[in-house]
Amino acid sequence: MIEWNQHFIDGQRCAVSDGRTVRIHDAATETPLGDVHLGNARDVGQAVKAAASALTAWQRLGVHARAAVLRAVADALELTGQALAQQISREVGMPLKLVQRIQVDAPVAAWRATAALAGTFAFEREVGHSRVTMVPVGVVAAITPWNYPLHQITGKLAPALLAGCTVVLKPSELAPAAAAHLMSACEQAGMPPGVLNIVWGDGEVGEALVTHPGVQMVSFTGSTQVGRKVAALAAGDMKRVSMELGGKSPAIVLPGADLARAVKATVASCFLNAGQTCSATTRLIVPRTDYPQCRALLADAVAGMVLGDPADGATRVGPLLSALQRERVLAHIAEAERAGFERIAGGPDAAVPERGYFVAPTVYGNVSPDSRLANEEIFGPVLAVLCYDTVDEAIALANGTRYGLAATVWASDDASAEVVANQLRAGQVDINGARFNAAAPFGGFGMSGVGREGGVYGLEEFLEPRAVQFPQ
Repeated sequence: MIEWNQHFIDGQRCAVSDGRTVRIHDAATETPLGDVHLGNARDVGQAVKAAASALTAWQRLGVHARAAVLRAVADALELTGQALAQQISREVGMPLKLVQRIQVDAPVAAWRATAALAGTFAFEREVGHSRVTMVPVGVVAAITPWNYPLHQITGKLAPALLAGCTVVLKPSELAPAAAAHLMSACEQAGMPPGVLNIVWGDGEVGEALVTHPGVQMVSFTGSTQVGRKVAALAAGDMKRVSMELGGKSPAIVLPGADLARAVKATVASCFLNAGQTCSATTRLIVPRTDYPQCRALLADAVAGMVLGDPADGATRVGPLLSALQRERVLAHIAEAERAGFERIAGGPDAAVPERGYFVAPTVYGNVSPDSRLANEEIFGPVLAVLCYDTVDEAIALANGTRYGLAATVWASDDASAEVVANQLRAGQVDINGARFNAAAPFGGFGMSGVGREGGVYGLEEFLEPRAVQFPQ
């Protein structure tokens, strides 16, 4: 049993004294992993005070010196990467081989890629008789989720710190290993006291952080429901906000596209991290005439998705985070059963391991566009298949939810796919299986959030442009 009972404030580890705890469990075995001790508003106040005190010196240090600290953090995280991968896999349930690549190696690379922007980003620009300087927004409150803990922490902290901001981080109390390793990495990297502060907590601590008058910006990743509350609280002091929220991402298969390839990629996306991915492709939109072939391809593809122990190299789909998360997903599946949608794979009676928070990969066909299954984020391994008769109808179906985080278009050629992609209200659209680009902007339209992360776009979120006019 591990006790996560120390905040990281002003460069020091300090005991959490509030007395409230959350117990976390191994997602695959249900055995206790440890207790996270939760802080309070007093801890938040101390952390914000430390961040505010460190702000001026951190800005004056200069962008290249700040970049050196980021690279040192990456080096320190990399040294413990294997141990961290094992811990994240046990907490979240993602298969270990995927965790190492996606949840550890990619974030370490992102710290370094962000540091590299120090040599290319224009912090000063001449616009006519004005000099525009990109100024750090100030003290940032970063609130991150449990599904990709180090990845989401990195997406906020690395650009905020490079920009010259100081940060108070409230990581998810349900997946603490990444933040715990980050504390050690900060110590090893020689990060100046107060530049990054980490406070354990739940929603109570998050609300205290968002509403603290010493915070100038809130960067939040999580559910749309909580994001709306965070935005409302931040608006009281007109704080700047950046939010990456929920999604119900579509994959449109156009007539003549490689259906087998589209199905294979959609299944892989939908069931990655057992569906606990905000940008997961959870709606497959296919021509009605292709539905019989699509149904057969889906059944075969899901049959190859091995469900089991995340530590087993053969496993493709692990458990969900917790018993509560499992019950939420099963409730959506039960509703789909009551609605009478065609079950193509999985379902409530599919075989799963006796222990662990498992839900079998599940696919429903001929799903009604106005159903909850087609419109609400499930955050579990459930795919909805919708049929269309015209391309305009397919586009309308894709744009028909309140979300707009990601999308995919499959076509016989890239040019045809791009015509459709340009009509989709989504922050990121992949064409014909294009790879994820970490330097491109990531974020959504509508209820999927405000602002962007990734590359220069993520850095700009933490900067305010200031124009100084000179006499002509």
